[in-house]
Amino acid sequence: MDKFVYRKSADVTMLSASITDFSYKKHAHQEYAVGVTLRGIQQYTMDGALQLSHQNGVMLFNPEQAHDGTAHDRQGLDYVMLYIDPQVMLDAAGQKELVLFDEPIVYDRTLRTAILNLGSAISGKQDEARCTELTMLLAERLTRMNTDVFSQRKESGLINKAKELLHADLSEVLQLDKVSTALGLSKYQFIRMFQSQVGSSPYQYFLNAKIERAKHIIEKEKDVYAAVAACGLTDLTHLNRHFKSIYGITAHEYLCHLLK
Repeated sequence: MDKFVYRKSADVTMLSASITDFSYKKHAHQEYAVGVTLRGIQQYTMDGALQLSHQNGVMLFNPEQAHDGTAHDRQGLDYVMLYIDPQVMLDAAGQKELVLFDEPIVYDRTLRTAILNLGSAISGKQDEARCTELTMLLAERLTRMNTDVFSQRKESGLINKAKELLHADLSEVLQLDKVSTALGLSKYQFIRMFQSQVGSSPYQYFLNAKIERAKHIIEKEKDVYAAVAACGLTDLTHLNRHFKSIYGITAHEYLCHLLK
């Protein structure tokens, strides 16, 4: 049976999951996502390549790095993921520029231990001060193992502007004509450019951003209906369907996890 448990502390969200049949649709997170495969093999496609994280594999996702995910076989898998806001990563690591992970999967015992220690502290509802210290230790470890920075991999100005336009209209439906005209492109030029540089279509990115925004509203307001209204969704059923395809549980179930 598929199981997802979310907890949050010290501005870090922890997911403990056990899945057999569930498959994540292609999506991306605004945060860094780092995790450990505890049992089985986690299979996902990222940047056009198939990735397999075996037991003790440490999975590293950069912000906005599109991917899907499923168990490799019928044996299923157990894993832990941590979602860390880029600004939290900066502050915790004492860095001025954000790192990018070069490898999607590594087998590093020290890093694995740091992830599991923080995940266990959040899951066990340890004091926030303790979770904050463990976040700092993890961030320092992550930044030491990477040297590339975002400033060396800047996206084109056109893509940055496109993302700004998409995020500005999250309470509405996607208007391709409006966005592409603002960029001086046809709809089809815009879709091809965005897909090639971002790894997902404008529609996928826009819908994913809506659901991420809904998640943050739920965390702040503790109200799923406020999220429905703010994101211009039809109803709670609409939100729950898309929310589950990305987070494994419905928006209402996520709220219940936060209130425990």
